[in-house]
Amino acid sequence: MVDDKALISQNQQHELDEVEYRAFVNQHGEPCPSPKQLAWQDMELGMFIHFGINTFHDLEWSDGTLDPATFNPVQLDCNQWIATARDLGARYAVLTVKHHDGFCLWQTETTDYSVQNSPWKDGKGDVVREFIDACKLAGMNAGLYLSPWDRHEPCYPDKEAYDDFYINQLSELLTGYNADLTELWFDGAGSAGREYDWERIIKICRKYQPGAVIFNMGQPDIRWAGNENGIAPYPLWNMVHKREHGGVKESRHGYTWMPAEANKPIRYHTWFYNSGNEYALSPVEELMKCYIMSVGRGANLLLNIAPGRDGLIPSADRAVAREFGSTMRALFDKPLNIASGNASRVTLEFKNPTLINCIEIHENLSKGQRVKAFKVTSGGGGTKEILVEGLTVGHRKIDLIPETTVSTLTLEMDSIMGIPSIKSFAAHYDPEFGILREYIED
Repeated sequence: MVDDKALISQNQQHELDEVEYRAFVNQHGEPCPSPKQLAWQDMELGMFIHFGINTFHDLEWSDGTLDPATFNPVQLDCNQWIATARDLGARYAVLTVKHHDGFCLWQTETTDYSVQNSPWKDGKGDVVREFIDACKLAGMNAGLYLSPWDRHEPCYPDKEAYDDFYINQLSELLTGYNADLTELWFDGAGSAGREYDWERIIKICRKYQPGAVIFNMGQPDIRWAGNENGIAPYPLWNMVHKREHGGVKESRHGYTWMPAEANKPIRYHTWFYNSGNEYALSPVEELMKCYIMSVGRGANLLLNIAPGRDGLIPSADRAVAREFGSTMRALFDKPLNIASGNASRVTLEFKNPTLINCIEIHENLSKGQRVKAFKVTSGGGGTKEILVEGLTVGHRKIDLIPETTVSTLTLEMDSIMGIPSIKSFAAHYDPEFGILREYIED
């Protein structure tokens, strides 16, 4: 038997106070996802792309003094980046258009610390435009990361001046590319004790990119899972109380819908390209483990794959992305059987005894998240065997189990509020699940 209650994470775990939550729901109704939040959750997997002046110096962070003349990705090909994202199985891609060093990847009018003063394309290139054009061509959802912390900009110490500066940068990005963005990624690093003008920032985000979810800061639509290991906490609730997240403003009632995004660099502890650490490239099994322990716990997963100094994703990184994507598609695209239902019990019947080693559950979240505990049993009458016991289901729950032959599977659930709605209850079999289960347990 797999007991998810024994796998509870410590990172950013929050328990739901059932008495308080029910009282809140009775007064305000169940928190539910907005259409854009639900659409984002359905994407499940994204590709993070860290690229900038740090790429050319084997650095993760720099202080804003690196010479723009060193930025020269002579073979830059954003179509290759997005082809890699498609190989990975990602449905959205997020590009760091300005990291903490302040170097801008677009033709900005706000600063000379940008591609305009680099030799790349004689200073006339625009990485953001090429990235968005590549996303449009491939049908990939595009997101942008714009660091609030800016270690180069001289006006940064002047709060009001920098707020204006940042708003101008953001406005250029939100309006300059004739694109509907999916995610706006605001990084809190380096900003402890600094209060940006989030009211203005969020206002222009909502005005110019109403379909984009906002990550982590201001008035966020989605939250960080709490680590850079690609693992989400468990149990995982989408409903967050304002006291548990600094971005939930007092104007919001107690609980709000705020799903989690886990992130991880495909090279251990390295977000930007580093010329000397190909050895740190994660094996496919490690990425599959992260997928099971993030997407398979109800979160999204944002995997970082960084282009090199030539402007291309290195071949070794791309090979891992391709293998991961093809493996995950082979594992999950053809369930052995599938059922659904709006009830506290859903049954999956097989025509013949069937060998399985993976159970997958999707909760219908359009009316809220309801399952607080579940178990899956095989057999019937007095011969039931518990195969899985867990807590939350949420957007997707994946459990790897020892190989077992079943004729009937029964999903039994306890609900925190109302009747559970199960979008799908499925079983799979593949020897790879057994190998992956041993890898995770080790």
